[in-house]
Amino acid sequence: MRRGIRWKRCWDYKLMKYYKSLKLKDGRTCILRNCTAEDGAVVIEVFKLTHEQTDLMLTYPEEMTFTVEQEAKFLQDKTDSSDEIEILAEINGKVIGTAGIGRVGSQEKLKHRAEFGIGIDKEYWGLGIGHALTEACIECAETAGYAQLELGVTAENERALSLYKSEGFIEFGRNPKGLWSRKSGWQELVLMRRELFGGDQE
Repeated sequence: MRRGIRWKRCWDYKLMKYYKSLKLKDGRTCILRNCTAEDGAVVIEVFKLTHEQTDLMLTYPEEMTFTVEQEAKFLQDKTDSSDEIEILAEINGKVIGTAGIGRVGSQEKLKHRAEFGIGIDKEYWGLGIGHALTEACIECAETAGYAQLELGVTAENERALSLYKSEGFIEFGRNPKGLWSRKSGWQELVLMRRELFGGDQE
């Protein structure tokens, strides 16, 4: 059994669970664990906060239109999934970031691919949480059997680009007009991918 992953048998498939405790650079302890339906309200709050703090995210905070009930249902579906997961990071009981993986598509030609997303409260940048959440999602994607993990990031987000490269993601394309920012106009979107060891495609 690798690091934070454990499996729970449920009827004829497996549920993906994640739990890990890690010591941060400032000495505090951070817990990484599955988001649950009970986390619906706080996950919405963290999404809006992280998307207010920078113009480098892919969406605006008001574009989170889920109600607490809808978010709870979304997180419950992830909890009940064998190949998708949402993970949160909390310090002293306070949720300060989330990350997750989701399937690109269920069609036979797409099922080897997963998408990755992450958001962390700016107050907690630079403590190693981004690396920990990214590594957790890579581990979960491999365990789920994906062959490739993908993401999109704005070209000016140098901190994120450095993080992803250090975790084995490579650039495979750019879209000069990938995003339109209310503040700065066009934003170039960098497409990145990381090959995984869980996939069995030739």
